[in-house]
Amino acid sequence: MADTIKPNPNEATTHDAQLAAENMASGEEKLQKVDFDADYAAAQQFSVSDVDRTPEGAAAAQAATAPRFEVPEAEERTTEAQATGNPDDYLDLAKEVGGSESEGVSNVSDDLIKKALEKGKPQ
Repeated sequence: MADTIKPNPNEATTHDAQLAAENMASGEEKLQKVDFDADYAAAQQFSVSDVDRTPEGAAAAQAATAPRFEVPEAEERTTEAQATGNPDDYLDLAKEVGGSESEGVSNVSDDLIKKALEKGKPQ
């Protein structure tokens, strides 16, 4: 489907474009017809070279895009945490986390943890 270009001299960005648009509007120059579908089909033909259509071209493309380094297979590892149910383990863990230099500053103290443990016990 061919479309006709309808130039507007007021929208031209350069002086040459403005002159061409004025000449087309006055009839001095022929209006251009553009077939977008045909242009797109032609562009698709140009996007693949003749060499790429041959077996040698396919082999060259495969070699060009092949990985250069060997990637080892991922090893699956499982870790199991042993449940102890001992509150002292959690207390030690809280001390380790609270004293971490790379983590944010914490306002949790040992006394606060002891109070929380005491409040968590049934009466």
